[in-house]
Amino acid sequence: MEEYQKFFEEPRNPLPGGILFEALRPYKNIILAVNPRVTSEVIEGILKACKDTGQIVIMELALSEMNLHGGYTGLTPKTFAERVRLAAETVGWYGYVLHADHLTVKKGTENELKDLKREIDARIEAGFTSFAVDSSFLFDREARSLKDRLKAVVENAIYLHAYIKDRLGDFPYGREGEVGEIGIKEYTEVAEALHYLRELKKADIDIHFLAIANGAKHGVTVDAEGKIIPQLKINLKRTVEIADAIEAEGFTTRIVQHGITGTPLHLIAEKFPKGKILKGNVGTFWMLLVWDILRIFEPDLYQKIHDWVVNKYYEEGKSEAEIFNKSSKYAIKFFFREIEKISQETRLAIKSKAYVEALMFFKAFG
Repeated sequence: MEEYQKFFEEPRNPLPGGILFEALRPYKNIILAVNPRVTSEVIEGILKACKDTGQIVIMELALSEMNLHGGYTGLTPKTFAERVRLAAETVGWYGYVLHADHLTVKKGTENELKDLKREIDARIEAGFTSFAVDSSFLFDREARSLKDRLKAVVENAIYLHAYIKDRLGDFPYGREGEVGEIGIKEYTEVAEALHYLRELKKADIDIHFLAIANGAKHGVTVDAEGKIIPQLKINLKRTVEIADAIEAEGFTTRIVQHGITGTPLHLIAEKFPKGKILKGNVGTFWMLLVWDILRIFEPDLYQKIHDWVVNKYYEEGKSEAEIFNKSSKYAIKFFFREIEKISQETRLAIKSKAYVEALMFFKAFG
C-alpha cells in the first residue's frame, strides 16, 4: 500500500485509461468519473479524497462543456488539462485519468467530422488519455431493421475511433462508445448493444465502456421551489441484461452509467450492479454544489448569476428555480472571471464540501 501511495504522489502524466481498465479486473466496483465544470477547488477536494483513500478518479468534460471555443465552461482542452494538473500538484495526488467525454456526432456531415477531428487533436495534444465517441444521436428510428437503425451510429463511431487509434497508435488509451442516446424514453435493446460491439470488433476496435439508454438523463429535475426530484427511473434490469449478454459473448466491455446526479446515493450503494456498471459519471452535482456555496459565501455574485440566468433563459410557465436549474450551466463562461476571483474562505468551503461528497460517492460506488 505504501508503494502504491508513493507512486501516485509522484508527479506524472494522466494515467492511460486502458491501463486503468485492465488493472481493475476482476471488476467489482464503479469508478467515479467527475465533470468538474466550475472552479479548481472542486477538483482539489476530490483529489484530496482520492489521496486519503487511495482512490483513482476519472476527470472529464464533454464537447459541449469544453472545446476549442471554450464550450459553456470557458475551458479549452488545454486549459482544462492544466487546471487538473495544477490541482494534482497542489494536492500531491496524480491518480487520475483525463477523459474526453461525449465527442458528439449529431449530423455526421463532412464539416462536423472535420471539426471533431480538430477537437480530438486538441485533446491528444493536451494529454487526454481516454476518449468517448458519442454517435447515438444518429440512431434512425424510422428504419425497419436493427442494422439500418444503427448504420450511421456504427459507421461514425468506427470512423472516429479509427482516427483516434491512428493518432495514438499503441498508447493504451481508454475507449468509450454510446449506442443509446442519454435521456430518451426508449431503452437500448440487448440486440442493439451486441450489434454495435460486434461491428466495432470487425473494425478492430474494442471499447472499454458502453453507454446505453436505460432511463437516465443528464442534469436534475426540480420542483417549482427548487427541490431536486430524485431520479428513480434507471432501468437496472435492462442494464444487467445488456451487461450479461455482452460478457457472455466474450466482450470485456462494461457499462458506463451517465446521469447519476439526482439518483439517491443509498440506491446506488444498495441496488446498482457494481462491476457490470464500471464507470459512473457525475457532473451536474458538482456545479450545484458550487452554486449552493456561492449563495452563502458570495451572495452578491450568486444573485448576479441567478438574475442573469433567469432573465436570459426565461420560459413561460416555469418557476425561477426551474429555469436556474436548467440553464445555470451557461453562466459559468459568462461569469468566468468573477468566479475565479472568489475569496479564500469560499474556496476552502468548496474544496471541503467536494472532499466530503467524493468520500460519499466512493463508498456508494463500492
